[in-house]
Amino acid sequence: MRVIVIGAAGHIGTYLIPMLVDNGYETTAITRTMSQPYEDAPAWHKAERVLLDRENDPDFILKLKEMKPDIIVDLVNFRIADTKKIVEGFRDTSLSHYLYCSSCWAHGMAETIPFDPDSLQKKPLDQYGKDKFASEMYLKEQYRQHGFPATIIMPGQISGPGWTIINPWGNTSLRVFQDIAYGREIALPNFGQEILHHVHGYDVAQMFFRAITHRNQTLGESFDAEAATHITLYGYAKHMYEYFGHEPKIKFLPWPDWCRYEGNAEECDHTYYHIARSGVFSIEKAKRLLAYQPKYTCIETIDLAVKSYVDRGLIRVAE
Repeated sequence: MRVIVIGAAGHIGTYLIPMLVDNGYETTAITRTMSQPYEDAPAWHKAERVLLDRENDPDFILKLKEMKPDIIVDLVNFRIADTKKIVEGFRDTSLSHYLYCSSCWAHGMAETIPFDPDSLQKKPLDQYGKDKFASEMYLKEQYRQHGFPATIIMPGQISGPGWTIINPWGNTSLRVFQDIAYGREIALPNFGQEILHHVHGYDVAQMFFRAITHRNQTLGESFDAEAATHITLYGYAKHMYEYFGHEPKIKFLPWPDWCRYEGNAEECDHTYYHIARSGVFSIEKAKRLLAYQPKYTCIETIDLAVKSYVDRGLIRVAE
């Protein structure tokens, strides 16, 4: 079967392409530039590489159709308009499965936990999440009304070696990691009980692959792609002190005071959108229908990413 992966060299595709190639799928990796995956693998050299730019190529859908895919894995679709173009373009073709990468950001603020992946009452907080949820709703409607073969997968905060991860402040600043590595005191917002959801890119790729191999169980369905457990801001910071061999030095500040302490308005907004959606995601549905078993815990994933920071000289370790 021919699988096309759109956005193939990113966090998920880095691991998904080898899974597909090694299991005998004729695999086409589509990227905007000839970018390299985060981790190389022999299977990458067996996949067909195609340069296509969804944003700037008016014939994007036509060129996809000419490849006659059996399966499309769409990892970089951020607008409902692009989702509609895919459905309209492939509605009467031989496409047997369309796997859409949504996001945990499609969930809004938690009311009851764990979140329900099949909820039709999500209230995303930003335009990114709103577009993702709109695509989810549209794909479910198209499956119910026309049998369009869609599956929706919603990753948490994709992490691992080689890319920028969410830190114990709920943003991407390296400052908090550096302060902890030097054994300095840090401040957390509120009481540090908001929850983050680090999941290794390998495990998100694994869920996409299992959705492909369990097609009949996944059509018209939504799945949260997460590690088995999550971590609080406080637990994350405490673990980082232990990782760098220091006693924790953590204080807590009310939100307005913490934003002044953080000092960067953009990073403060980044934190807000992560911790305002604090909640718990369940993988029970994925375990039941897909036999999904995460390879990495959230802490193992964090450790691998932080080690990569240290190895690349982005975090300096105290002598």
